[in-house]
Amino acid sequence: MESNQLLRLQVIRQEEWDGDLDVVLVPAEQDKDLRKPGVKTGELLLIETGNGHHRLLVSLGPKDKVTTDKVGEAGGAAAKWLVKRKVAAAAVQTSSLQELGTEAILESLCEGLLLGAYRFDRHKSKQETEQVTQVYLLALDEVAPLETVTRRVAAVTAGVNLARDLAHEPPNVINPASLAERARALAERDSLKCTLLGEAELGDMGAGAILSVGLGSKTPSQMIILEYPGEPGHEGEAPVIVVGKAITFDTGGYSLKDRTGIVGMKYDKSGGAAVLGIMQAVAALKPAVPVVGVVAAAENMISAEAYRPNDIIRSLSGKTIEIISTDAEGRLVLADALTYAHTHYQPRALIDLATLTGGIVVALGNVRAGLMINNDDLAEELFAAGELKHERLWRMPLDEDYFELIKGDDSDIKNSSGIRQAHPIVGGIFLRQFVPDEVPWAHLDIAGPATTEKDLPYNPKGATGFGVRLVLNYLQHLG
Repeated sequence: MESNQLLRLQVIRQEEWDGDLDVVLVPAEQDKDLRKPGVKTGELLLIETGNGHHRLLVSLGPKDKVTTDKVGEAGGAAAKWLVKRKVAAAAVQTSSLQELGTEAILESLCEGLLLGAYRFDRHKSKQETEQVTQVYLLALDEVAPLETVTRRVAAVTAGVNLARDLAHEPPNVINPASLAERARALAERDSLKCTLLGEAELGDMGAGAILSVGLGSKTPSQMIILEYPGEPGHEGEAPVIVVGKAITFDTGGYSLKDRTGIVGMKYDKSGGAAVLGIMQAVAALKPAVPVVGVVAAAENMISAEAYRPNDIIRSLSGKTIEIISTDAEGRLVLADALTYAHTHYQPRALIDLATLTGGIVVALGNVRAGLMINNDDLAEELFAAGELKHERLWRMPLDEDYFELIKGDDSDIKNSSGIRQAHPIVGGIFLRQFVPDEVPWAHLDIAGPATTEKDLPYNPKGATGFGVRLVLNYLQHLG
């Protein structure tokens, strides 16, 4: 069973419901009340209402602090409770949310329910017989508005869960070639145009940066391109392009990671996984504007053929790069992907997502992703989308002065400064060298929030699919 099918949503009129479990989301009371859940968002209380009927009360937290994300957290907590207990059917009283207003509240509830039910267990030898929980959203009036919300949310969360699945997959399952085949299958199923550029094609193009990263692996690098043409009347318009880093496993190369740093490097493909999740959702949601997804995939390994510190390589842009650290490989694959994107499509906006630096985690933790950007309007739009979907960003400086840290001696540019100073910004300023100033470009360093080391209300431990909801919300509001 696919990981995102443990819970399904359906809208019905309230009078059609004849089940025995109602889920009610309620603001917390300031005074302790044994008949109410606790003050913490997502706390639960099951009460019997007679004749075998029960009511599951889910706390939204203090009333004056209820936000769209708190509603999502409550939905996630409810989903986990229902799935764990293999509940066959339950109904959510949406009337309890009406006084909070806005469609975004209901959207967050549905997202929380579907994201909170996620689990990744396909490689476990003992597979339990799963009970799919049917959750009915009870509409007081017309069902159509709620059905519109649930259809959109189902597409968005399926994209998030695809990104989670791909990020979770181990490196002996997902490598650049197998990731490309999964992308091809997705494109065929969802009627997207798919172009796969392998070792020969990338070599003929002169994409030496992405190829160099994969030299140490028996599986050569791949560039994966998926295209959605836009709605009728918008074909041929400048597309929004999303670019993702997909290092399917990162040893650090000859700049080898230590034994603690190397564990978990299967998640270094989270940016590319997010792009594939976005494109799957785009195919279902059909936004007006054309959208292109570019995934730069490589495996950073060690062998006699692997690239080394002090190598000088030529990128697709023609710029030469001296390798200071083979563990600064993500920016190399992105350099060629960004060059390919803006030269082939002339985009209206170019957005890359990457688990690029540990430095951004030091600066921002797991709460926000770093945003490095060359366009104020795009910055405002992405920041607003992130705040609404709780995939939050924080803008970092990108002054040209930082380029001095990576200015080349024997090459045009170095891939690392070799020092800790301004570590995440150096990654951003490197990428900026491969995007023309006139192209609105944003770099999202998602190294912090791409994963979580503990269960969160609607993000189980592991990959979060960060960036999918943010970018889809941005696309939704484009004219």
